[in-house]
Amino acid sequence: MTLNRSSRMLTLIAVLVWAPLALADDALWTLLKGGGQVVLIRHALTTPGVGDPEGMRLDDCSTQRNLSDEGRAHARQLSEAFRQRGIVVGRLLSSPWCRSIETAKLAFGKMPELTPALGNLFGRSAEADRQMASLRPLAGQKPANGNTVMVSHGSTIVALTGISPDTGEMVVLTPQGGGRFKVVGRMIAHKP
Repeated sequence: MTLNRSSRMLTLIAVLVWAPLALADDALWTLLKGGGQVVLIRHALTTPGVGDPEGMRLDDCSTQRNLSDEGRAHARQLSEAFRQRGIVVGRLLSSPWCRSIETAKLAFGKMPELTPALGNLFGRSAEADRQMASLRPLAGQKPANGNTVMVSHGSTIVALTGISPDTGEMVVLTPQGGGRFKVVGRMIAHKP
């Protein structure tokens, strides 16, 4: 096979792999444009590590893992993606962890409503049943206007949806009422 033919084959393979993903993203953005969805977002990229340092306190951001400069840039890119597409955010909720609050503020330009239901479950599995009992009704409630955006943690999102999102990744839900919802897709708005 010649180099030119090899290049064409690689291009074709890339198009076949990436085109459906781009179309899926377009469909999700169109759905969000219509409103009525719940968007779960895992907080943006943080300083290296897993969980929080020993002695972490919610009232002191300096005791927690926080957003890195790259994470802050990703949150701003999320803001730009919503703005460019005219996506309306009605209600903005966040985990009380500083990295989630900062992601929400940078992405949507306002202080979110804080709720323990979106709190980090990593290393706190004993809290899972109680938290899911509080979170399911929020995820299943159709927004009064625009879309409801919830910024949380990977461990909490996977407990609710079975999906383990990357940092800054969105999991889009269509509320069905009564604490029920349908997962309709997932996407990343920031550039890697």
